[in-house]
Amino acid sequence: MGRVTGAALAGMLGAADTSQPAYRWLFETLRSLIANGRILHGSVLPSEREVVARLGLSRTTISRAYAELRDSGYASSRQGSGTVAQIPGGPVAGGAEPLPLGGFGPMPGSTALDLTCAAPNAPTGMLGEFQAALEQLPRYAATMGYYPLGLEPLRLALADYYTRKGLPTGPDQIIVTSGALSSVAAAGRAVMGRGQSVLAESPTYPNSLLALKAHGARTAAVPIGPDGSDMEQIASALHTVSPTVMLCLPDFHNPVGTLLDDARRERWAAELDRAGTVGIIDETCAELWLDTEPDVLPMAAFSKNLVTVGSASKSHWGGLRLGWIRTPRHLSGAIARSRMSMDLGAPVLEQLVLANLLNAGTSLAQSAREGLRDNRDWMIAELQRLLPEWKPNRPAGGLSLWCQLPQPRSSALARQLKSVLLAPGSTFAVEGHGLEHYLRLPFAQDRADLEQALPAIAEAWHKVAA
Repeated sequence: MGRVTGAALAGMLGAADTSQPAYRWLFETLRSLIANGRILHGSVLPSEREVVARLGLSRTTISRAYAELRDSGYASSRQGSGTVAQIPGGPVAGGAEPLPLGGFGPMPGSTALDLTCAAPNAPTGMLGEFQAALEQLPRYAATMGYYPLGLEPLRLALADYYTRKGLPTGPDQIIVTSGALSSVAAAGRAVMGRGQSVLAESPTYPNSLLALKAHGARTAAVPIGPDGSDMEQIASALHTVSPTVMLCLPDFHNPVGTLLDDARRERWAAELDRAGTVGIIDETCAELWLDTEPDVLPMAAFSKNLVTVGSASKSHWGGLRLGWIRTPRHLSGAIARSRMSMDLGAPVLEQLVLANLLNAGTSLAQSAREGLRDNRDWMIAELQRLLPEWKPNRPAGGLSLWCQLPQPRSSALARQLKSVLLAPGSTFAVEGHGLEHYLRLPFAQDRADLEQALPAIAEAWHKVAA
C-alpha cells in the first residue's frame, strides 16, 4: 500500500480556488486526482495534521474534505492506516491495448505487471471535461443520435487542427471513427480488394496490420532501421511488390520511435504516387513529442493521394474511444461508405468532450508530457545500471523504448517472466517472427510499477542469457 506524503499532495493540489469554500476546493481536487489516477487506488492519504501543516488550512476544513471523499466513495478509513484513497467499486481489470500475445493482458486475479501496453492514463481534469460536455448533450438528445460521419463541431475542430498544422482541410474531409484501428480498417476496405497487397515497415504496430489482414490483405515487409525509414528500400519495395496500400508511421514510429523530417516525408509521398499506392498515414503518436515540438508538416501535405488516420487514445485518453480519418476529397465518398458498413457512429458525449479539448488547443497534458519524459530518462538510466549490455534508443517522442538485446532471446525472456508481461520483438514483425534481438519497453506506466518491473526483467534476462 503506497503512501502520499504531505509534500507530494501539496504539489499535486496546486493553488487553491478561492472562489469556493476551501473544503469544497480540497474535496473536488482530491476526487479529481483519484479519479484520474494521479493518486492511485489504495494509497494512504496524508494525516489531517500533516495536511494542516503543509497547506495552512484549518483542521475543520481538512476533516470536512476527507469526510466528503468518504461519503462520495473516493476514500475509506481503515484502523491503523488512516484515510485510504479508492475508486468507487474498485479499478476495473484490463484497459490495455490488445496485442496479439495469445491473450489480452493479465488473467483475472493475476498480479503481473502489464508492459505489453504503451498508453498513458487519463490526465487530471478529464472528469471535468465530461461534466462540461454533459451540459451540451441536451441539444443532441433531442435527435435519434446517429452521426455516422461524426458531429459537426468535432469535424470542424479536426479540420482546423490540420489546417493549423499546414494541411488545409475542410470538415467534409473528416470522418470520425471509434479509434485508429477502425480508421485503418475503413480506409483499407475502401481502396483495396481481397487478396491485394499491403506493404508495411518491419517492425510495425501489429494491430493496424491485423485490421487489414482481416479484410483479406496479403502482407509484404520492408525493414526500418534505427535511424528511421529507408527511402531507397521503400522505393525498391514499392517497385517490386506493387502494393495497393502502404502503412506509414512517420511520427514517432511505434515501436522504433523515429521521426521523419520534411525531406523524407516528401520523398516517401512521391514514391507512393509514382507506384500508384495509397498511403495510410498513421499519426496516432504525432502529438507525443517529449523534448521539442517537431517543426514538420503532416505527410499528407506532400500528396493529394494520402489518407491520414489519427486517434485520441494516446494524446488524450484511450477511454474516449475516438479516432478519425482525414481523407482526400476524391476518396471521401468511398471511405465514408466503408466506414458506415462497420457501425453507425461514435458515441455523442465522447465526441463533445474531444471537440472541446481540441478547440481549447489541448493535446497531451503538460504534466503528462513531463512525466513521460522523466520516465523515459529514468528507464534509460536504470537499464544502463541493471542491463548495461542492452542498447535502448532515446526517442524524442512516443511512449516506449525499443531495446536491442545482445542475444536473440526476446521471446524466451517474455516466457521466463511470470511477474511482468512483455511484448517480444516478434510481436511487431510483419512476418510474425524474427526481431528476437529487440524488445519494446513502455515507459507510460506509473513509476512505482516500472521500479518493480525492471529488476524482475533484469533477473529473468540473466537466467535466459545464461
